Amino acid sequence: MLGSHDNQRNISLVSFGIKPRRLSGNRNGDFTKALSALLPYIVACSAVASLVQPATFTWVSKEYYAPALGGIMLSIGVQLSLKDFEIVLTRPKPVLVGYIAQYVLKPLLGVLLVKLFNVPAAFAAGFILTASVAGAQLSSYASFLSEGDVALSIILTSLSTITSAIVTPMLTWLLIGSVVPVDGIAMAKSILQIVLCPVMLGLTLNTYAKPVVDVIRPFMPVVAMVCTSMCIGSPLALNRAQVVSSQGLQLLVPVVAFHVAAFAAGYWMAKIPVISLDEKSTRTLSLCTGMQSSTLAGLLATQFLGGTHAVPAACSVVVMAIIGLSLASFWGSGNSLSAFLRKTEKRACYWKLHTNTTSC
Repeated sequence: MLGSHDNQRNISLVSFGIKPRRLSGNRNGDFTKALSALLPYIVACSAVASLVQPATFTWVSKEYYAPALGGIMLSIGVQLSLKDFEIVLTRPKPVLVGYIAQYVLKPLLGVLLVKLFNVPAAFAAGFILTASVAGAQLSSYASFLSEGDVALSIILTSLSTITSAIVTPMLTWLLIGSVVPVDGIAMAKSILQIVLCPVMLGLTLNTYAKPVVDVIRPFMPVVAMVCTSMCIGSPLALNRAQVVSSQGLQLLVPVVAFHVAAFAAGYWMAKIPVISLDEKSTRTLSLCTGMQSSTLAGLLATQFLGGTHAVPAACSVVVMAIIGLSLASFWGSGNSLSAFLRKTEKRACYWKLHTNTTSC
């Protein structure tokens, strides 16, 4: 199954759906893991380059967005199989909780933060759209780093991606249709073309043409990284003036607040007594809730809302990768949030006693 790991902890580039073949010494597995670790740096470098040297990405017009995102989606599809979806039937509760967090909790959180932070009109619709798209492919790799439930992450991302053709246009029409004109039918067709079709093509190839998949699979990590870089750098470069303006810099605060709140909400939602999921599933739901396909949001914003509305999505990719992978590394190092909070409380108590400010 996609994202599974063996006793030697050999893992695929699950953020892009790439599964390494077992070679002598696991050298190929080590290579893909090393390549996966470069992703946050690629994201950060793309963002910096687009703002410092806009010409690096200004040539990437919106006509290239759909093929770029389609390449990322194809890399997911070539690793999927029909058996992967059996988890929906065998483990419905975590899947249902994660899906509700993805398409109910996060869109409402996006609307709340837009009003709370008074996000400028040039970015508001794009911000809400970013909160209403499918889960991020990167969340699967983050789940592995956190020693979470990678299979659950894969199925949540796949399910939210496939159903996004219906859900995202509906949410967009409901939440921002009164702010900017939204053609829900055209948006659904666009998602079908750039998301569902590449995923289904990859699934078909992996089912009926495995030799073809074996040939193209080694190239998919690089393809996906290039496509991700294009989808991040282009909207930032083309809208650089708005990004570095006072209004654009103010956008950074609500974007960070959105992701921090989403990571926290996903974690504590899974801890509710009536739900009470295990720690591995809880970590996975936190990462899946805090990370979404901002590249898809950027493409849809460019096509249907206007160029400036793609800026929140581009900022979201950078913030999401940094916070998500940092949190995953924190968990993967053997730490836990409960232990961290207890340690923080003890330190605060010691400081209060030491300074004689109050008692603990």
